Amino acid sequence: MIQDVPPPAPSVVLPEIVVTAARLPPAAGDAAFAVIRLGPDALDRAERLDEALAQVPAVSLFRRTSSLSANPTTQGLSLRAIAPSGAGRALVLLDGVPLNDPFGGWVMWSQLAPEAVESADVVRGAGAGPYGAGALTGVVALSERERQGGRLDLSARDDEGYRLSAATTLTSGRFALTASALSDQSAGYAPVRGADAGAADTPLDFTARGAALRLDVAADADTRLSLRAGAYAEDRGSGLAGARSSASGHVLSAAASRAARPGAVGWRAQVWRRESDFANSSAAVDASRAFTTPASRQYATPAEGWGGNLALRGEAEAVSGVWQWEVGADARYSSGETQEQFRYMTGAFTRDRKAGGEASVAGAYVESSWRDADWLVAGGLRLDRWENTAGHRRETDLANGLSTLDETYADRADEVVSGRLAVRRSLQGGYALRAAAYSGFRPATLNELHRPFRVGNDLTEANADLAPERLQGLEAGAAWSGRLGAGWLGAGRAETALTLFWNRVDDVIVNVTLGEGPGIIAALPRAGFIPAGGVLRQRQNAGRIEAMGVEASISWTTDRLALRLAVSATDAEVDGGAAAPQLTGLRPAQAPVWSATAGLDWRATDRFSTALDVRYESRRFDDDLNSRVLDAAFVVDVRLDWRVMNGVTAYAGVDNLLDAEVEVSATASGVKGWAAPATATLGLKLDW
Repeated sequence: MIQDVPPPAPSVVLPEIVVTAARLPPAAGDAAFAVIRLGPDALDRAERLDEALAQVPAVSLFRRTSSLSANPTTQGLSLRAIAPSGAGRALVLLDGVPLNDPFGGWVMWSQLAPEAVESADVVRGAGAGPYGAGALTGVVALSERERQGGRLDLSARDDEGYRLSAATTLTSGRFALTASALSDQSAGYAPVRGADAGAADTPLDFTARGAALRLDVAADADTRLSLRAGAYAEDRGSGLAGARSSASGHVLSAAASRAARPGAVGWRAQVWRRESDFANSSAAVDASRAFTTPASRQYATPAEGWGGNLALRGEAEAVSGVWQWEVGADARYSSGETQEQFRYMTGAFTRDRKAGGEASVAGAYVESSWRDADWLVAGGLRLDRWENTAGHRRETDLANGLSTLDETYADRADEVVSGRLAVRRSLQGGYALRAAAYSGFRPATLNELHRPFRVGNDLTEANADLAPERLQGLEAGAAWSGRLGAGWLGAGRAETALTLFWNRVDDVIVNVTLGEGPGIIAALPRAGFIPAGGVLRQRQNAGRIEAMGVEASISWTTDRLALRLAVSATDAEVDGGAAAPQLTGLRPAQAPVWSATAGLDWRATDRFSTALDVRYESRRFDDDLNSRVLDAAFVVDVRLDWRVMNGVTAYAGVDNLLDAEVEVSATASGVKGWAAPATATLGLKLDW
């Protein structure tokens, strides 16, 4: 029997697979909360990531300085002017991996160049949600770059500084390799200037190096695997002779994900491990600021952290809309120990201290949202268990090795339930209304629990009995976006938003003043002698802080012009309760009432563009007793870009163009520390 021979099968064209990092897209329910996204344009123009985030009002490090001059222990991030702290009250994530230090909670911003970041989502006041512990005032969710091509940025500053940064992504078939590197250094500036300055005041010099490598593999159209390694090291002066700090660390992570499709569950699994070390020397300064005396030498702080998370996500049609759900679990563990010498007498340190412990937190959560053309309803619930174990503080005499203090602290553990609920209503004409309620918590860091520290003549003692901070919040908002017809600014897109919020932080951790020097303070004699002009403080759960505030923003974007203005006003007040009644009615330290940012980006021609950034902040207090006042600050930055040819851009800029005197610190004797003066930059960008 003769059979017909079938014709040749047509050639099959396989769909193109775009290789991306192993991550789940933001949950649909996040749109019901206060989320601000910074894209590549906003990030690429900044030399440091924390400076890019400062475009959002009330988002700042503990003090008014950037990571260029801030000591690592004050580089924690806060997203609202409720109660800033050196450890930070915001969780910072890079594709799901915490960037917060396992010992101190602060963020080493030099480990990541802005050129290596694709976007930053600033989620203010959303509580723990799917993010977990530490997201007290919100979350900064960073996504690492995955754009093909790359950028090389080389610049020089008139503070004898230079910066070299590069980031690139190479793809081949189902593989993509993303690499980034950063080298940054500065001769710095002296924070104490003018008549108050003496021979003891030295510049805040700075050197930092960082690099990262990420491999992405596309197993199929929906499944991704990412492997990442990063490392950093930095060294900096502290503004006083004999006072310096250095930090180093590395992180390894692995993640796998599968995108959710109709009828198919998406998922992501991730593990990570981080090691860090930190050294810091402090000094006491005499009244004339002519010389310093060594106060402590923290020669090592070995710490490690590891963790993992697992999330399942799905969606389906429900009640004329789309229902999305997510269930997950996460765990974090950290351990560390400060190793330092102190009690400087007759030309040498006489005591050695080793203090630290272990901390862990693990939780599970469920999140769900429903949306249609007009409504979005989102909510979630999570349960966490935190533990503090192996806490210790041991001090010995360096001359004979005998113990002078040997304390071990009882293990502690508890469970915390937190949740969030929000609704958003879209109206005709581009208007939208929303409301949200949420809660979150932040366990004390190992640094807060176990390590005393010194700044000049001021000493702050640790407290191993600190309980987690807990936040509850309510907020309501309105927004509008749309295109407007031609006017004197031309046709463009406008966006405006308004948020009213109320937050309450219970068991808030603050540095409570116990007494002034000179002498030994009776409330805590183990702290030792406090010199003249100094104070003794201790970290304590000092009652609660209640804050009410408003956040407003407006922006206008055309083909050649972008304008933005944002304002935040926060009325925060401490209720010290029985633990610290002297704080009742006062404002939290380092928390201004008003903060505002404004920006202008103008592309005058196809080759020339300019950017102007303005920041204002009302006065704030440097201490818990509101006795050290830092005046209001107004800073203007300007930058000019000239496209020399395709892929090559030269730029020039001046930070603090008006050379404003910005107060960042104050001592008990009234000596002020200042932010950087006007600083000029020249640079060259290469894009490919």
